[in-house]
Amino acid sequence: MKISDKIKIMISQLKTLFVASLLGINVTVSAQAPFSLPKLNYGYDAFEASIDKSTMEIHHSKHHNAYVTNLNKAISGTKMEMLTLEQLLLNATKRPDAVRNNAGGHYNHTLFWEILTPTTNTQPSTELTTEINKHFGSMDSLKKAMNAAAGSRFGSGWAWLVLTSDNRLVVTSTANQDNPLMDVFANKLDRGIPILGIDVWEHAYYLKYQNKRGDYLGAIWNIVNWVEVSNKLEAARQNPTLKLIGLQAWTELATFHGVMGQTFHPAEENDLNPIRNRSAELVEKAKALHTSEIPKQFNTPQIKDAIARLVKGAEELHTMNKKRTKDEVLKTKLTALHDVFHEIQGLCVH
Repeated sequence: MKISDKIKIMISQLKTLFVASLLGINVTVSAQAPFSLPKLNYGYDAFEASIDKSTMEIHHSKHHNAYVTNLNKAISGTKMEMLTLEQLLLNATKRPDAVRNNAGGHYNHTLFWEILTPTTNTQPSTELTTEINKHFGSMDSLKKAMNAAAGSRFGSGWAWLVLTSDNRLVVTSTANQDNPLMDVFANKLDRGIPILGIDVWEHAYYLKYQNKRGDYLGAIWNIVNWVEVSNKLEAARQNPTLKLIGLQAWTELATFHGVMGQTFHPAEENDLNPIRNRSAELVEKAKALHTSEIPKQFNTPQIKDAIARLVKGAEELHTMNKKRTKDEVLKTKLTALHDVFHEIQGLCVH
């Protein structure tokens, strides 16, 4: 990567930090690449009754290591070197397949190793127990739901326990190395941060269980670290990524954001042609946002009021544009509209 590109990335990150500070989001910007294979807190032979030593060693040192190696290779010399793993996954649709697959493989396996333990009879926290009982009825029902998701996954993939952006626990499944953090996740309402994952690729169990996936799924619960899963629930609730997922899942807001960015940022450089040509589209997207179903975690009188002001401002801007208002006046109006949009984002975050 050229030095000039790195400087541009640093400037972009500073802008991200500034905007995030306005929204009240704590963002850590750091170059985490090259990514590295995590060390395990136990030996490869720690789970012989559930997962044999050879499987653990091959799974960690070969399969997971390959994801790390190929991820670093895929992002080498690109701006993606400056992104965190979560940032790579949140916008997976914008990444090459090599990045999507290997970043997912690295994230998924790292979580998998963390939620396993040789310590017997670990117990979930009171908070996690309450949430499990609330959403599934009992721990046994959760395990049945997870096993059903894992057992019905055709081919390779994962089963997940996920905290959604509207504070629900859900069980879901993904193919290959996808996960519910990604914007490729089909069920937007159940998209969120995984707190427990079960690997159902054959390389996770085949040496011991051959084609008997069900036996593997029965044994895996003997080594789940419920203390760590409980910690992950607490961490997920504090993770600003959860709020960003909620914002991305609000399709109409994301769509308006796209048009806003494509018109406002050129105007910052005194290029008013995009907004001159797309002011009617901005009104259309603002009205679509106004009539959309607001996600319940964002459905407040303050946000409704701000959206109404957004529609009014977009209509006023379009009227000014049709009258061929001077560039500076139009730019001022567009900036005010941009501020209202960021007010909506800020209200969602808080």
